[in-house]
Amino acid sequence: MSKISRFTSKAVTLAKNVVGDRGEVAAPEGGGGFADYALVSLHCLRVYLDESYRNALDLLSEMPHICGEIGLEEGDLPDHSTLVKAFDRFEMKVWRVLLRLSSELHDLSGHAAIDATFFDRENASKHYCRRTNYRVQTLKATALVDTDTQAILDVHCTTEKTHDTQLGWQVACRNAGDLHSLAADKGYDWMDLREKLREEDVRPLIKHRIFRPIDHAHNARVDGPRYRQRSMCETVFSSVKRTHGDAVRARTWYREFRELVVKCVVHNIKRAVTP
Repeated sequence: MSKISRFTSKAVTLAKNVVGDRGEVAAPEGGGGFADYALVSLHCLRVYLDESYRNALDLLSEMPHICGEIGLEEGDLPDHSTLVKAFDRFEMKVWRVLLRLSSELHDLSGHAAIDATFFDRENASKHYCRRTNYRVQTLKATALVDTDTQAILDVHCTTEKTHDTQLGWQVACRNAGDLHSLAADKGYDWMDLREKLREEDVRPLIKHRIFRPIDHAHNARVDGPRYRQRSMCETVFSSVKRTHGDAVRARTWYREFRELVVKCVVHNIKRAVTP
């Protein structure tokens, strides 16, 4: 079985778990619409192929076996506009649940690292920028990564200049129940964050910024094998950007956020199906 076939099979299974498999056929019958799991799977495949909506559907039209994994026959693929509308219709919580399920394909260690990176917003025409007040050129993505498996557990996206400590707590809070330790660099140096993590029985491995001699001692206690695995975040970011691009194609911020989450989902599934 090819890698794309294994990927598609796993993506379809996860999509059915997220949106519910009510025994629907993938393609419309009697004037109905495409099944939600089929549309979610097609979005994952579009990101996997790193193509536009039109190009991805054109490529899939030449892959009857892959379409068959979704439950679509030759000629059953939706129009690209149908996929775009589905992306608007599916709320962010659908993609977040899909991300969580995709991370659970891995044998998670409970030891995680958190870091942030930036994705470019693909250049738009000057006319479009003026018409839509399209001024922010990058998106900030804060990811929580399992250091043993390099699976992405969670991701937070923003166009605002929120401090790393606040973003770190938002992401850690959502996942604290599944963590044993959390490693982060000095950008997340905030005593309240450490205390909140300890209250959730999570060991904070966060370096202190050096203001006093005692901060050296704090850092020496933190500096161990688990803390040094913090670099796994950078490894994961590099992998996602090399394989799926360092820019988002969507124009509106909410689509861009969803696109980034789907990139993370695809990363997790790809790692799970690679021998």
